[in-house]
Amino acid sequence: MTINRRIILTASASALAASLSLSSAFAQKKYDEGASDTEIKIGNTMPYSGNASAYGNIGRTIEAVFKMVNESGGINGRKVNFVTYDDGYAPPKTVEMVRKLVEEDKVLALFNTLGTPGNTAIHKYMNAKKVPQMFVATGASKWGQPKDFAWTMGWQPDYQTEGAIYAKHILETQKDAKIGVLMQNDDYGKDYFNGFKAGLGKDNEKMIVQLSTYEVTDPTVDSQMIQLKNSGANVFFNITTPKFAAQAIKKAAEIGWKPVHYLNNVSSSFGTVFVPAGVEASQGIILALYRKDANDPQWNDAADVKAYRAFAAKYMPQANLKDDTHNYGYSVAHTMIEVLKKAGDNLTRENLMKQAASLQGFEAPLLLPGIKINTSPTDFYPIQAVQLARVKGNSFEMFGKVMANESK
Repeated sequence: MTINRRIILTASASALAASLSLSSAFAQKKYDEGASDTEIKIGNTMPYSGNASAYGNIGRTIEAVFKMVNESGGINGRKVNFVTYDDGYAPPKTVEMVRKLVEEDKVLALFNTLGTPGNTAIHKYMNAKKVPQMFVATGASKWGQPKDFAWTMGWQPDYQTEGAIYAKHILETQKDAKIGVLMQNDDYGKDYFNGFKAGLGKDNEKMIVQLSTYEVTDPTVDSQMIQLKNSGANVFFNITTPKFAAQAIKKAAEIGWKPVHYLNNVSSSFGTVFVPAGVEASQGIILALYRKDANDPQWNDAADVKAYRAFAAKYMPQANLKDDTHNYGYSVAHTMIEVLKKAGDNLTRENLMKQAASLQGFEAPLLLPGIKINTSPTDFYPIQAVQLARVKGNSFEMFGKVMANESK
């Protein structure tokens, strides 16, 4: 009896030890390059210089958000090391800086690299390296292709959907429309334009009476605006980045051209577009929004707007909150923070993408009511809803219902 009891106790102890060892193995932390017990290294490129430098404030805001997070103890006890380089909105420079981030700095992931041309230039490289290209700062439709590019995910509403929404609104509200289009001559501009044409439908493409393009290196779009006015267009779809959007609005006012004006969301900033162009000249411009304007009195009591203002006062006291790029940077940074929190101690590149592809009903700060982030392994378009608005006074007047496209 004693011997048998001893055997049983020994066997039980061995089983318990094995069980604890197995539990310990499952609980072990997992890291890829760029992650450790103390640090999460995230890479980024932004146009801090050049014709698209207005977007540089996105990177500066993200950097400030991570500083705030680090001062509060980090994410799951780890500090975020945000490494961001200037690519001047030049794809060859983007490639150079991204190779440095991946091969020399050894970041865990790229986050919110800006621009369709630059992200296109690194698209295949990032997927071949199996390094996450997360929440890119461009709405090109190509960022939502998990089957072919499992390591790349967008964030904002895609350009083709937005373009189609404007086209459908024109068809519903503008009789005898003659449409003039100003388009940046690159993948970004073409994506918007293709969505716009799809929204019009083949039979209505003839409504476009003038397409004028510009290069990102051009000094102005003055000649294109004169060309558009002379075409007889009474509706204007303005596919431009902030510098050129401001120029176009200002020139339209100078030459007395007053079409029904639709402007792409990427230039929905009072600080970098409407104020430089002239707020008076910007009145009535129609655009699709998905984030709150923190300067709009209607959001004064919103908890996320209060938190945003408090953050800016402490970490970016010189920032002009009329510049929408700060708003964007704050919102997208919190989406990345949510993913890093969900990843826990499993900070592998594969798990980051898994967590990014399992966001359900996440309400990132500053998103408009009714707009939430939803992703899945087959849905890499986090935000697929917008609301139409027009410039009124020093803010936006929203109209209609939130329009969603979760089936894309």
